[in-house]
Amino acid sequence: MDVFEAIQSRRSVGKVDPHELVDKETLKRILEAGTWAPSHYKTEPWKFFVHTGEGRRSLGKVLRSIAREKMDDELSDKDLEKLESTENKPFRAPIVVTIAVEPSAKDKVIEIEEYAAAHAAAQNMLLAAHALGLGAIWRSGKPMYHKKVRDFYNLSEDGNIVGFIYLGFPKSDKEKSGKRVPHEAKTTYIHEEIERIES
Repeated sequence: MDVFEAIQSRRSVGKVDPHELVDKETLKRILEAGTWAPSHYKTEPWKFFVHTGEGRRSLGKVLRSIAREKMDDELSDKDLEKLESTENKPFRAPIVVTIAVEPSAKDKVIEIEEYAAAHAAAQNMLLAAHALGLGAIWRSGKPMYHKKVRDFYNLSEDGNIVGFIYLGFPKSDKEKSGKRVPHEAKTTYIHEEIERIES
């Protein structure tokens, strides 16, 4: 699969077999792909945390704890069901890779560029997983940025999570169609000197 095919045929695959294990060498190739993302000043600000087996429970309990904060002291049956469902979210896939960013403290480094590098690492991993026949989905959301999550992964005050990548073998062989706005609608060519871009 060449790079253009991988880019255009990759889809978010949320339904994977949680019981079919991914071999270590395949996982290593995906993680290695992440490390080849570009980073300004070669800071390589990403960190990867791989949850497998009962290691997924650790993440689930943190997510459960965050969800519990929004509930009354006395829990209803519905609350208990939601907490159990939240704790079990990481078990939707045999592997959950948490991608974090630890921005460099060097004066010349711009923080947003560190996030861009970590996001590029995530995209590399998604493309690698797809090329290797796996399904993957990049999950995020408000709990990801909660202090309890940062503390669990022992990140610095400047560190943050940029995504959870759920990896596994797709439950379905059916290819999902994709659609994008043509690049022409998002592209402006500048052929001569101007003062500003007009909308």
